[in-house]
Amino acid sequence: MTAHTPHTPPFRDRRLPFAKRIDDLLSRLTLDEKTGFLHQFTPAVERLGIAAFRTGQEALHGVAWMGPATVFPQAVGLGATWNPDLVRRIGEAVSKETRAMRARDDRVGLNVWSPTVNLLRHPLWGRGEEGYSEDPNLTSAIATAYTRGLRGDHPTYWRTAPVLKHWLAHNNETSRDVTSSSVRPRVLNEYDLRAFRATVEAGATAGVMPAYNLVNGRPNHVSPYLREHLRTWTDQDLLVCSDAGAPSNLVDSEHYFDTHEEATAAALLAGVDSFTDHGTDSSKITARIRGALDRGLLTESDLDAAVRRQLSVRFRLGEFDPEYDPYALTGDFDTPAHRALAQEAAEQAVVLLKNSAGLLPLAPDTRLAVVGLLADECKLDWYSGTLIHRSTPLEGLYERFGAQRVDFAEGVDRILLKTSAGAFLHVPETDAGDEVRGAEGALDPALLAGRTDLPALTAGPAGTELALVDWGEGVLTLRGPDGRYLSVAEDGRVRASADQPGGWVVQETFRLEPHANGHLLRHIGTGHHVSVAADGVRVAEHDPEVFELIVVERGEDAVARAAAQADVVLVVAGNDPHINGRETEDRTTLALPAHQERLLRGARAANPSTVLALVSAYPYAVDVAALPAVLWTSHGGQAAGTALARVLAGDVSPAGRLPQTWYAADADLPDLLDYDVIGGRQTYLYFEGTPLFPFGHGLSYAAFSYAGLATRTADGSLHITFAVTNTGDMTADEVAQVYFRAVDPTVPRPRRELLAHGRVRLEPGERRELAFEVPLSAVDFWDVARDGWRREPGTYEVLAGASSEDVRLRTTVVLDGEPAAPRPVLRRGLPAADFDEQSGVAIVDRTKSSGDAVTAAGGGSGELLYRDCDFGDGVTEVTVTVAGEGTVEVSPAGGPVPAVLTSKAAGTGPYDYRTLTARIIAAGVRDVRIGLRGPLRLAHVGFSG
Repeated sequence: MTAHTPHTPPFRDRRLPFAKRIDDLLSRLTLDEKTGFLHQFTPAVERLGIAAFRTGQEALHGVAWMGPATVFPQAVGLGATWNPDLVRRIGEAVSKETRAMRARDDRVGLNVWSPTVNLLRHPLWGRGEEGYSEDPNLTSAIATAYTRGLRGDHPTYWRTAPVLKHWLAHNNETSRDVTSSSVRPRVLNEYDLRAFRATVEAGATAGVMPAYNLVNGRPNHVSPYLREHLRTWTDQDLLVCSDAGAPSNLVDSEHYFDTHEEATAAALLAGVDSFTDHGTDSSKITARIRGALDRGLLTESDLDAAVRRQLSVRFRLGEFDPEYDPYALTGDFDTPAHRALAQEAAEQAVVLLKNSAGLLPLAPDTRLAVVGLLADECKLDWYSGTLIHRSTPLEGLYERFGAQRVDFAEGVDRILLKTSAGAFLHVPETDAGDEVRGAEGALDPALLAGRTDLPALTAGPAGTELALVDWGEGVLTLRGPDGRYLSVAEDGRVRASADQPGGWVVQETFRLEPHANGHLLRHIGTGHHVSVAADGVRVAEHDPEVFELIVVERGEDAVARAAAQADVVLVVAGNDPHINGRETEDRTTLALPAHQERLLRGARAANPSTVLALVSAYPYAVDVAALPAVLWTSHGGQAAGTALARVLAGDVSPAGRLPQTWYAADADLPDLLDYDVIGGRQTYLYFEGTPLFPFGHGLSYAAFSYAGLATRTADGSLHITFAVTNTGDMTADEVAQVYFRAVDPTVPRPRRELLAHGRVRLEPGERRELAFEVPLSAVDFWDVARDGWRREPGTYEVLAGASSEDVRLRTTVVLDGEPAAPRPVLRRGLPAADFDEQSGVAIVDRTKSSGDAVTAAGGGSGELLYRDCDFGDGVTEVTVTVAGEGTVEVSPAGGPVPAVLTSKAAGTGPYDYRTLTARIIAAGVRDVRIGLRGPLRLAHVGFSG
């Protein structure tokens, strides 16, 4: 008898194209099984041999949340390298470690939620550490490199499947789930969409994640832009994964829909394929989908489209062809190559902002005082893995210069806390071990609980000296003698138990509140005050303790003593990534916290040879006039200290460049919620003031000359060449930057805009010819008069140099294009959002599914300007499409009187539009001004007669 081989279903047949295999698998899934695929945690389909799957593995600068992994510099630090090749190699290392970690822990996912492509429009955004740059070109270059590394180079199978975050126009944490970013068409197309588009078109992106916020009045999770823009940029199936809890927000906080069934259906139809909600519990989402199906809001074919996109990713990851998956046996984890790469990245991310006296690099025999709150810290952020290796600036300098030549003063205030009964807070002696938060890994680290295995603080005659740090805004941390921070666990007791401040809700921060003759100590995480009871110290709603704060030593005194005895002082200042600026919390100021300002002033007063090293996720506005040298680096990962020490010693010449403008003062900043980079004159593209340090700025220990700038156009591209020579006496990298500007534009255009860049390493005396090819479309702008891209004919200036303001070479090129044409208002009318200028106006949703309208912000008054409207031989009638109550005033320039149209549609909804008509006289080409009075929405203005 002959044994027959069991039939291989087509979805298991690797000879077939993925599309046919997915068709077959879809046909075998039941409706309930398809419904299960739509939650983040997709259950197994055992009858078909299909494993469980989850979307989402954080990997912003290393594998995050799943325990020990190689930790690279923060994303903003990777942006500061201006080095796509380096970032591609980092992506490769991260994806290899993801594969290696999954081999031993199947909680680790291969659908990685990274990189973050949001532009760093505003320096007070709490999540600025997650982005690469304020410039779309640089952001897309770095993001594309990272996704290519994450993807791998096999033509069929992917090592990991990266998802870009966060679609779209998302730069505020304050009320992020209910605020709407008003984004005019030019800003949408020229700024916010550009970084996403270029990265998606590069072909190494598996999908995107919508952001929590609304854009033009509509939640991103039901955005028509997913269909109108994203899915038109590639032929690949892109997987759209919701952000955590965002599907429920559509009803619960945003109140955009009345029921969760309506909201879930709308999100699915808009393009969301995987719903991240309620953690690992998929029952609520699947129930909502079934409810939507029962109500006819969805069809099975709608589910098929979403399931197909998830399956497309899973097939590309090799799940259905394990024996042919080229990455299946990847085991590279914490290798010497990865450690070296982490150090290389940290070195390349260091930016030398000032070196006026040639104080750097430090001489080998320098006696150094290292001071400051971050001098002996290697900080992690919310999207970091757990450190395997750790290097602080102090440790790096000890290693490089010898501990005998380096003195240290942290600069914390040393205090005792005395109770009203005369006792002192006491930290019991115990062996806390070396446990660190998150070392075991967690699918949701927000659920990690604080330690309860250690004794709570007590009060007694012998007090414990605590290290107090004021991080600004009155936010304090308190640290015990063993280096552990005072923290509050779920039982409400106060313990010295945390290795660092951290967690989704930070439990290690406090405020001192003046009260009577002392202070109350409020725990910020719970909102309760610290109370002292017989069984120990806890936080409670009642009976707060009144403490006397006894300062044993002021931090600035210790810093001054160390500084006075040194040849050079290094002040290491900056932020803790979990405090005063992080996910859920925007910063309120560019200023360095007052505690650190005092330390800096004290060091400078004691020793003029003071170097400031800012280690931070954000720019600061610091008075650098009296400082001979200033550096900045992001939190640089596991090799941060070694890298900084090598740069200070001159082993490596600094070549990092600022990826965003450093403004001189808060007064230079727009409102955090003003997303109009053109009208608000934001970022280096439009800012007309004098920055503290400009975009692209960074100095070197070498010197470079530029020569021979030449341009030519051919085959739809602009070719740019010039030479860079290292005229210094040490090997160093130079980041050559190419910008353009329209010389005589007819609409507001950037002061200059990055076209291309290259980071090159040159030996002393070496000359390198650089060549760049840029598509001519890079100089196009979005013409609201024609609702499309246009290249303005005329003269463009091409600039080459070392930063956006350090221009070494200039030339001009004359480009052909399409001349400006007046608005064809007789044919198109005026779509209300296609204005040229506005004041006091917000863009809102015309309907819940598509379209824009405008309204006066806050229901007050707003003004709109539409230039060069062509009325031909003349019109006699104007028609406005409006919803709600209010008045529209339409005023053609030179007209006799404005047309005033008043809507008295009381009691109607925001989407109940009506048409109003009035008489108007206009002919020829002229500007039109429109005034909005009251809370009505204006969608369109038409002319006839």
